[in-house]
Amino acid sequence: MSTISAWINAARPRTLPLSLAGIFVGLSLSNAQGSAAPLTVIACLFTTICFQILSNLANDLGDGMKGTDNAERIGPTRAVQSGEISIRQMRIGVMVLGMLSLFSAGLLIYAAPAIQTASGMLFYTLLAVLCVIAAITYTVGKKAYGYHGFGDVMVFLFFGVVAVSGTKHLFGSTFSTNELFGALAIGAWSTMVLNLNNMRDIENDEKSGKRTLVVRLGAVHAKRYHYFLAMLGCSAWGILLYQISAETQSYLIALAGLPMLFIARHVRRVVSIQEAKAFDPELKKVALSTFLASVLCYALRFI
Repeated sequence: MSTISAWINAARPRTLPLSLAGIFVGLSLSNAQGSAAPLTVIACLFTTICFQILSNLANDLGDGMKGTDNAERIGPTRAVQSGEISIRQMRIGVMVLGMLSLFSAGLLIYAAPAIQTASGMLFYTLLAVLCVIAAITYTVGKKAYGYHGFGDVMVFLFFGVVAVSGTKHLFGSTFSTNELFGALAIGAWSTMVLNLNNMRDIENDEKSGKRTLVVRLGAVHAKRYHYFLAMLGCSAWGILLYQISAETQSYLIALAGLPMLFIARHVRRVVSIQEAKAFDPELKKVALSTFLASVLCYALRFI
């Protein structure tokens, strides 16, 4: 019988802050930061957490069933791999989280003030279903896209574009270039976290037939790709903060750029890494830097 601690570990709490980064940026760009609809904000945060935990459980299930999570893997031991949670139990866990995610998304759609039209509700319903499908099929199934090098694209889209723009338009439909740069920044930094994960696991993934983008690029080009993502994210974030300061005539928003210093320091560290296991501590640094930047942007937006 699996324990509560095993399920908590399988949920991977350390991944949750990164999943919320795009939400906070979307809220910071929305009307009054969503303060006029607090229940919608709560539902948005809870739904995002459900999607992320669903993705983590499905990833544990898929990699465990395919044998990718094995004794040669460098990262943390996974629940199915260790036997703490059986394949059958994990399948049930994925089903439960999938239903909970859709239920939470339904409440969010019902409560969101700016999408109370047939087309708006239909669009967000389809988007919620796509989020669930994407979370599960990353590693589950014969055509799991994570095994064919498309994980980076999906992380960029869902952590960046969907999270930022999707959240912003829950409170208003007006498009702005701010959301474009916010999505680029959060999407690029989130993809950096996945790239670090894949650089850490490159040897085992290649042996297991998991053709991640890192496996396809090779170790040297994967680092260059990492630098590109860092530059893209920092450039977009800098432009976003400049535009916000110009709109609000407040320069305090510049403080939200401080986490870019941590990103720059991280990139310097990546240059010197020779052993794959040394990438693991860097995941948390990028994830927390991204989360900090988003929270600062949200907190300072209207000061």
